[in-house]
Amino acid sequence: MCGIALIVSGIRIDLSTLVPDSPSSLPLIPLGFASKFSVDDLKSALRQRGPDSLGSKKVRLIVRSSQGNFPIEEANQEEDLVISVLERSGEFGEQEYSTCLRNFAREEVTTTTESFKLGKDGHCSDGELQFIGATLQLRGRSRVMQPFLDSSGNVLVFNGEIFGGIEVAHDDNDSEVLLQTLVNCCSCHSNGHLNECSASGEDQNSVLEVLSLIKGPWAIIYWQENSRTLWFGRDAFGRRSLLVHWPDEVDSRFLLSSVSPFSSADQSSDVDIKDGSMPNFWEELSCGIYSVSLDYSPQDGYIAGGIKRHEWANTVLQELIRWERASVYPQAHDSYFSSCNLTEQRELLILPSAETIYLKSVPVQSSVSRQAHNVLSVLRKSVMLRTSQNDIFQVMADDSTQEDCSPIAVLFSGGLDSMILAALLDQSIDPNYGVDLLNVSFDGQSAPDRISAKAGVEELKRIAPSRRWKLVEIDADLSKLTMEMKHVMELIYPANTYMDLNIGTALWLAASGDGWTCACTRGFSDENQRVKYKSQARIVLVGSGADEQCAGYGRHRTKYRCGSWIGLHEEMKLDMQRIWKRNMGRDDRIIADNGKEARFPFLDEDVIKTLLEIPLWEVTNLDEPSGVGDKKILREVARLLGLQEASILPKRAIQFGSRIARESNRKNFGSNRAANQASAGSVVID
Repeated sequence: MCGIALIVSGIRIDLSTLVPDSPSSLPLIPLGFASKFSVDDLKSALRQRGPDSLGSKKVRLIVRSSQGNFPIEEANQEEDLVISVLERSGEFGEQEYSTCLRNFAREEVTTTTESFKLGKDGHCSDGELQFIGATLQLRGRSRVMQPFLDSSGNVLVFNGEIFGGIEVAHDDNDSEVLLQTLVNCCSCHSNGHLNECSASGEDQNSVLEVLSLIKGPWAIIYWQENSRTLWFGRDAFGRRSLLVHWPDEVDSRFLLSSVSPFSSADQSSDVDIKDGSMPNFWEELSCGIYSVSLDYSPQDGYIAGGIKRHEWANTVLQELIRWERASVYPQAHDSYFSSCNLTEQRELLILPSAETIYLKSVPVQSSVSRQAHNVLSVLRKSVMLRTSQNDIFQVMADDSTQEDCSPIAVLFSGGLDSMILAALLDQSIDPNYGVDLLNVSFDGQSAPDRISAKAGVEELKRIAPSRRWKLVEIDADLSKLTMEMKHVMELIYPANTYMDLNIGTALWLAASGDGWTCACTRGFSDENQRVKYKSQARIVLVGSGADEQCAGYGRHRTKYRCGSWIGLHEEMKLDMQRIWKRNMGRDDRIIADNGKEARFPFLDEDVIKTLLEIPLWEVTNLDEPSGVGDKKILREVARLLGLQEASILPKRAIQFGSRIARESNRKNFGSNRAANQASAGSVVID
């Protein structure tokens, strides 16, 4: 998918359950008026992502007295408009009309054909939900367009992929299947089917239960007509971006969007980025499922509803979110103490073919190899699910022969994580397809990531010589990226540090796939043989989540030294529980801006579960040096794939491997030394 948005206006949203100090009464903005961001602003931001289609639909909520004659049939003829009627028994009183007029600060509302005085037709208050959906279609045989609307008035916009939990046939579109599943849900707000549940049978699920079943990345906005309930949320690890503006004094509307738009109110070309994005206007929506049930308040004269955040109705998912590991601290009898000095011997036990492992000679090592095989198995399945489902190559196949087609790319540094993903991708897709390996450098051929990427391609050619590996070299000069970095600032918002900007810029350029590739048959030694190339891949595999789960960061080693295994576990747990806020939303917005969909195999639910089941000392051993003990389990996986050289590479973050951090430090702080003294990575951009 691609991106979604929602504007709720003319409705009073109660935030007291989420934000205790939120204002209880805000002046409502009349329908058709925008305080900061308009519908066109949101559409423009989503259109930037290069969708195959973009659409919108409005749900107009009308409060009508039982004696009124509001022209519902006439209004329903308006294109892309759905009328939802809230009946009010009896006629409206004079005081009620006055309250309505005061709330909406106007005397008229508009139907499809004419303006009429408030109350003349038994109509008092109205509210509006504007749904916007952009679709980068990667699944299904027939074209689809969001928002989805069924005959009962239910509306869905969905940005995600269903890789499990809900059955989706090979040639079906998962969003259409999801709508059909949601339509069959009961109208209660509990997974226990209590109180207002109208389920006709015991097998009927609630919306909460259905969304809790989904395996894969997603963000959703869904209007359930029969309960007058708006559902919204994002998956438990925040793999799809969803920003929220809670109603406040600046703008009393409730807004959701996959990306922060640039306001049309700020037309000056030299406007400051933060002014355009409006600091503190948007925030990352916390992972979870939310609902707000709407009804009319006769005493106050407006439509209102309170937002409720729900607990996940899936015990397995709840366990993954808690991220508790059964075996954290090794005991005297555990293999950790028996294998501390066997690093060199362990490397000799695994042949380059990765097929034969002499476990009998060192029995204590059998558990390590078995765990690595388990991780390899779930990772292989994760990559296959994300690359081989449905008709993902259909669009490219229409414009090119299979021999020229590279439908999937890898964000590629040549490091451990991206090498594993590339090798597994080779095992997952048709051998006739090429694979684009996207590598960005801010120091030409001298950047560490460029050097390791070239070496990595050669190793991939050795284990998969028939695959067409194409290293796409994306060269950048920070001094010439002024406008591009302003755009990246808009995309990463509400993230706002130099580290976010550096990572975001490197990712944005890499995901563009616009660079150079070698025209020669072998090697990359002669730059004069490079030709211009732009990757047309619409799916990009990204290694996010590997470092958090396998102790790949330098701070993990520091925590281990200071707090031993318990301190390490708590730091890794913290990383996983905040990955949605620090990484995933930002990275999803950056990559999607290039008309590509990011997929994160290391954050597959089954991969997370499998890694948590492994004792921590089998996942990592930080008593060993960098490149050996950190991410130990993934280094074992690399050896099983035949990636001997990649298995000993140290961790290098993209901002350092591409050398954008060095260039940024020189530009903004004068030198690397000055930047380090100022803790440049965490400095907020002025």
